[in-house]
Amino acid sequence: MKSTMMSSPLLVTGLLERAAKIFPKAEIVSVRPDGSRQRSNYKQVHRRARKLSAALQRVGIRNGDRVATLMWNQQEHLEAYFGIPAVGAVVHTLNLRLHPEEIAYIVNHAEDRFLIVDSTLLDIFEKFRPLVKLERVFVVEHSCGRNAADESYESFLADGGEPDYPALSEQDAAAMCYTSGTTGNPKGVLYSHRAISLHSFSMALPDCLHFSCYDTVLPAMSMFHANAWGFPYAATLAGSKVVFPGRNLQPEALLNLLQDEQVTLTGAVPTVWLAVLNMLDCHPGRWQLTPGLRVAVAGSAAPESMFRRFDKYGVRVIQPWGMTETTPLATVCHLKPNLEKQTEDERYALRAKQGLPMPFIETRAVNEQDEIPWDGSTSGELHVRGPWVTACYYKLTADDRWTSDGWFRTGDVVTIDPEGYVKITDRLKDLIKSGGEWISSVDLENAIVAHESVREAAVIAVPHAKWVERPLAVIVLKDGCKVSEADLRAFLSRTFANWQLPDAFVFVEELPHTSTGKLLKSKLRQQFQQWQWPATAGPCS
Repeated sequence: MKSTMMSSPLLVTGLLERAAKIFPKAEIVSVRPDGSRQRSNYKQVHRRARKLSAALQRVGIRNGDRVATLMWNQQEHLEAYFGIPAVGAVVHTLNLRLHPEEIAYIVNHAEDRFLIVDSTLLDIFEKFRPLVKLERVFVVEHSCGRNAADESYESFLADGGEPDYPALSEQDAAAMCYTSGTTGNPKGVLYSHRAISLHSFSMALPDCLHFSCYDTVLPAMSMFHANAWGFPYAATLAGSKVVFPGRNLQPEALLNLLQDEQVTLTGAVPTVWLAVLNMLDCHPGRWQLTPGLRVAVAGSAAPESMFRRFDKYGVRVIQPWGMTETTPLATVCHLKPNLEKQTEDERYALRAKQGLPMPFIETRAVNEQDEIPWDGSTSGELHVRGPWVTACYYKLTADDRWTSDGWFRTGDVVTIDPEGYVKITDRLKDLIKSGGEWISSVDLENAIVAHESVREAAVIAVPHAKWVERPLAVIVLKDGCKVSEADLRAFLSRTFANWQLPDAFVFVEELPHTSTGKLLKSKLRQQFQQWQWPATAGPCS
């Protein structure tokens, strides 16, 4: 028996349509290259997104065509997020931090037809322009010029008229992003209207990130990768005020924005927030942040020390987890009511986990034997499935990332406790196996950065003649700080067995990161592959 409910497709278009009707005056703030702040609202963004839709139709956009973007976090990018998929095309965000040849590969593999590029990024575009075939290029102009062969984005919109929106299926592709993997070519993920809509609804729930019309949202993660964690879509759904920081994510500029615009919800990778915390510590009382400010931290595991440090400023850290393949958020960590009575240390340890699966997302973990029990200690590879988890990669028909029964293999090693909280202990490729025993590099890193002198740390496996592998810690100290290997070893000995401790600590000026801010351990492993251990190095009982 079928229901009596209407059949109405879940379309990205509907998110902006609602915001323009119900919250037309909610502000959209964009920081421009000169540091000025342009103020707009949902009514104006909706009007301009429709102009973009009409302009694309005028130049012959076809269903499924890919329109690439090379832009910062700015209003024009938000217009593209909605104006492109509204006419059946696919907005394809290009990661501007990749190597030009890698960007060219992605453009060619996706078969992008048009490109919208910010004028401040033309230098990057020119490096891969000869390697790609694009029919037309539209430049968002500031004070920078443009190639005479390119077209002005504003002029393109001005000639648009009104769009004739086609009938779309919620299963149609709306957006596209390529993974930023450290090995092999990037792989494309196509997000459907339905996946983005359901993901946005789930993100707005109180037990997720709780977007509302009372919020001022600052996406400090990149709009050019993984839908900016879904922040622009969820904020539009809720009618939140949005503050786009542009290209300047330096801690001082970010803190000024957080304070001036009274931001209540923001998010970025740990490296961004570690720099912000250091700035707050160095200038006590300079910034007055909004009471109850929520900071989402993802991209790599947030150390427990980050939660404690932010709490001192009245800022609440929330840790979600996800991947390009999961649209991208799949879990979020909040304490259940029955866990609020735990000790302070127990609550912090729990908050530093990756949390519970979002509604409609299923999780399990599997090791060599079988699906692991939810005991909080047995580890296995995390598998996920749900309506916003990709079922394949673009143009790839076979891949071992999916199990025979339809689960996506994430590559993350986790434990799951009796309450259902997921904790990532490492990536499969980053685990250290020493003398037959596994050592978590993530746990060691999070413990090391809790030391008052340490800014950032990475722990990698280095070959060892006797123990197969041993952990090596590579450390960046805070400015003006010093610490000895003996001090760090004693600091870690409080929570780790001797055999788990790094056998050496190397101090460097900076650590390598991927284009999305994650530690690039593959480069570190390559750098230290010829490391020579002292004859006495090895685990102690």
